[in-house]
Amino acid sequence: MPVYEALRLAQDRNLDLVEVAPNAQPPVCRIIDFGKFMYERTKKEREAKKGQKAIEIKELRIRPKTNWYHTGFKLKRVREFIAAGNKIRVRVIFRAREITHTTIGREILEKVAIELADVASIEQAPLMDGKSLMMLLTPGPMKGGPEAAKNMIRNTRVVVPPPEELTPAP
Repeated sequence: MPVYEALRLAQDRNLDLVEVAPNAQPPVCRIIDFGKFMYERTKKEREAKKGQKAIEIKELRIRPKTNWYHTGFKLKRVREFIAAGNKIRVRVIFRAREITHTTIGREILEKVAIELADVASIEQAPLMDGKSLMMLLTPGPMKGGPEAAKNMIRNTRVVVPPPEELTPAP
Protein backbone atom coordinates (compact mmCIF):
# COMPACT_ATOMS: atom_id res chain seq x y z
CA MET A 1 0.00 0.00 0.00
CA PRO A 2 1.39 3.45 -0.82
CA VAL A 3 2.49 5.62 2.12
CA TYR A 4 0.01 8.44 1.42
CA GLU A 5 -2.91 5.93 1.50
CA ALA A 6 -1.71 4.43 4.79
CA LEU A 7 -1.35 7.91 6.32
CA ARG A 8 -4.88 8.86 5.19
CA LEU A 9 -6.27 5.61 6.66
CA ALA A 10 -4.50 6.29 9.99
CA GLN A 11 -5.82 9.88 10.12
CA ASP A 12 -9.38 8.68 9.40
CA ARG A 13 -9.19 6.35 12.42
CA ASN A 14 -7.40 8.94 14.66
CA LEU A 15 -4.41 6.59 15.02
CA ASP A 16 -0.72 6.72 14.13
CA LEU A 17 1.22 5.07 11.31
CA VAL A 18 4.23 3.41 12.95
CA GLU A 19 7.12 1.74 11.11
CA VAL A 20 7.60 -1.60 12.87
CA ALA A 21 10.31 -3.29 10.78
CA PRO A 22 12.34 -0.72 8.81
CA ASN A 23 14.90 -3.29 7.61
CA ALA A 24 12.32 -5.61 6.04
CA GLN A 25 11.74 -5.59 2.30
CA PRO A 26 9.33 -3.74 1.90
CA PRO A 27 9.34 -1.90 5.29
CA VAL A 28 6.49 -2.96 7.58
CA CYS A 29 4.17 -0.36 9.14
CA ARG A 30 1.19 -0.65 11.47
CA ILE A 31 -1.72 1.62 12.23
CA ILE A 32 -1.81 1.82 16.06
CA ASP A 33 -2.22 4.26 18.95
CA PHE A 34 1.46 5.09 19.52
CA GLY A 35 0.98 6.41 23.08
CA LYS A 36 -0.75 3.20 24.16
CA PHE A 37 1.91 1.12 22.38
CA MET A 38 4.75 2.91 24.23
CA TYR A 39 2.94 2.61 27.57
CA GLU A 40 2.48 -1.17 27.14
CA ARG A 41 6.10 -1.59 26.07
CA THR A 42 7.48 0.22 29.14
CA LYS A 43 5.11 -1.78 31.33
CA LYS A 44 6.51 -5.05 29.88
CA GLU A 45 10.10 -3.81 30.43
CA ARG A 46 9.30 -2.99 34.06
CA GLU A 47 7.84 -6.46 34.59
CA ALA A 48 10.93 -8.04 33.04
CA LYS A 49 13.18 -6.01 35.37
CA LYS A 50 11.27 -7.24 38.42
CA GLY A 51 12.17 -10.83 37.56
CA GLN A 52 15.88 -10.06 37.38
CA LYS A 53 18.16 -10.31 40.39
CA ALA A 54 20.96 -7.77 40.60
CA ILE A 55 24.25 -9.45 41.47
CA GLU A 56 26.46 -7.40 43.71
CA ILE A 57 30.23 -7.66 43.72
CA LYS A 58 31.61 -7.57 47.25
CA GLU A 59 35.31 -7.04 47.83
CA LEU A 60 37.71 -8.71 50.24
CA ARG A 61 40.90 -6.68 50.70
CA ILE A 62 43.99 -8.28 52.15
CA ARG A 63 47.53 -7.01 52.59
CA PRO A 64 50.54 -9.34 52.13
CA LYS A 65 51.48 -8.88 55.79
CA THR A 66 48.00 -9.74 57.11
CA ASN A 67 48.11 -12.74 59.39
CA TRP A 68 46.14 -15.73 58.08
CA TYR A 69 44.32 -15.94 61.43
CA HIS A 70 42.78 -12.50 60.79
CA THR A 71 41.93 -13.40 57.19
CA GLY A 72 39.91 -16.33 58.55
CA PHE A 73 37.40 -13.91 60.08
CA LYS A 74 36.99 -12.15 56.75
CA LEU A 75 36.45 -15.48 55.00
CA LYS A 76 33.49 -16.23 57.31
CA ARG A 77 31.87 -13.01 56.08
CA VAL A 78 32.72 -13.93 52.49
CA ARG A 79 30.92 -17.26 52.91
CA GLU A 80 27.78 -15.35 53.96
CA PHE A 81 28.01 -13.08 50.91
CA ILE A 82 28.43 -16.05 48.58
CA ALA A 83 25.44 -17.79 50.20
CA ALA A 84 23.43 -14.63 49.43
CA GLY A 85 24.42 -14.98 45.75
CA ASN A 86 27.02 -12.21 45.52
CA LYS A 87 30.25 -12.36 43.57
CA ILE A 88 33.45 -11.72 45.51
CA ARG A 89 36.50 -9.81 44.32
CA VAL A 90 39.52 -10.83 46.38
CA ARG A 91 42.21 -8.17 46.23
CA VAL A 92 45.74 -8.33 47.68
CA ILE A 93 46.93 -4.74 47.99
CA PHE A 94 50.66 -4.04 47.80
CA ARG A 95 52.31 -0.92 49.15
CA ALA A 96 55.74 0.46 48.29
CA ARG A 97 58.32 -2.31 47.88
CA GLU A 98 55.85 -5.09 48.64
CA ILE A 99 54.97 -5.16 44.93
CA THR A 100 58.18 -7.00 44.19
CA HIS A 101 56.81 -9.99 46.16
CA THR A 102 53.80 -10.93 44.04
CA THR A 103 54.42 -14.57 44.91
CA ILE A 104 53.22 -13.84 48.45
CA GLY A 105 50.02 -12.34 47.01
CA ARG A 106 49.54 -15.35 44.76
CA GLU A 107 49.94 -17.68 47.76
CA ILE A 108 47.30 -15.72 49.67
CA LEU A 109 44.86 -15.92 46.74
CA GLU A 110 45.61 -19.64 46.45
CA LYS A 111 44.79 -20.18 50.14
CA VAL A 112 41.54 -18.20 49.79
CA ALA A 113 40.50 -20.18 46.69
CA ILE A 114 41.25 -23.50 48.40
CA GLU A 115 39.40 -22.43 51.55
CA LEU A 116 36.30 -21.38 49.58
CA ALA A 117 36.37 -24.12 46.90
CA ASP A 118 33.34 -25.84 48.47
CA VAL A 119 31.12 -22.73 48.01
CA ALA A 120 32.78 -20.61 45.31
CA SER A 121 34.46 -21.11 41.96
CA ILE A 122 37.07 -18.92 40.29
CA GLU A 123 35.55 -16.82 37.52
CA GLN A 124 38.62 -14.71 36.83
CA ALA A 125 42.11 -15.97 37.59
CA PRO A 126 44.54 -13.69 39.45
CA LEU A 127 45.78 -10.66 37.55
CA MET A 128 47.60 -7.45 38.40
CA ASP A 129 45.40 -4.38 38.59
CA GLY A 130 47.69 -1.43 39.29
CA LYS A 131 49.27 -2.03 42.68
CA SER A 132 47.02 -4.93 43.58
CA LEU A 133 46.57 -8.54 42.62
CA MET A 134 42.93 -9.54 42.19
CA MET A 135 40.75 -12.58 41.53
CA LEU A 136 36.97 -12.91 41.07
CA LEU A 137 34.91 -15.66 42.73
CA THR A 138 31.33 -16.68 41.91
CA PRO A 139 28.81 -18.69 43.94
CA GLY A 140 28.81 -22.43 43.29
CA PRO A 141 31.36 -25.08 44.21
CA MET A 142 34.59 -25.31 42.22
CA LYS A 143 34.56 -28.20 39.76
CA GLY A 144 37.44 -30.44 40.76
CA GLY A 145 37.46 -29.09 44.32
CA PRO A 146 40.34 -27.40 46.13
CA GLU A 147 42.94 -29.13 43.96
CA ALA A 148 41.48 -27.59 40.78
CA ALA A 149 41.44 -24.15 42.40
CA LYS A 150 45.08 -24.54 43.44
CA ASN A 151 46.14 -25.61 39.92
CA MET A 152 44.21 -22.79 38.27
CA ILE A 153 46.01 -20.16 40.34
CA ARG A 154 49.42 -21.76 39.96
CA ASN A 155 49.07 -21.94 36.17
CA THR A 156 48.32 -18.23 35.72
CA ARG A 157 51.09 -15.81 34.91
CA VAL A 158 51.11 -12.52 36.80
CA VAL A 159 52.99 -9.66 35.18
CA VAL A 160 54.22 -6.87 37.45
CA PRO A 161 53.95 -3.48 35.73
CA PRO A 162 57.13 -1.40 35.50
CA PRO A 163 57.70 1.14 38.32
CA GLU A 164 57.00 4.16 36.06
CA GLU A 165 53.43 2.88 35.50
CA LEU A 166 52.81 2.51 39.22
CA THR A 167 53.92 5.98 40.31
CA PRO A 168 51.60 8.89 39.46
CA ALA A 169 52.93 11.53 37.07
CA PRO A 170 53.71 14.95 38.67
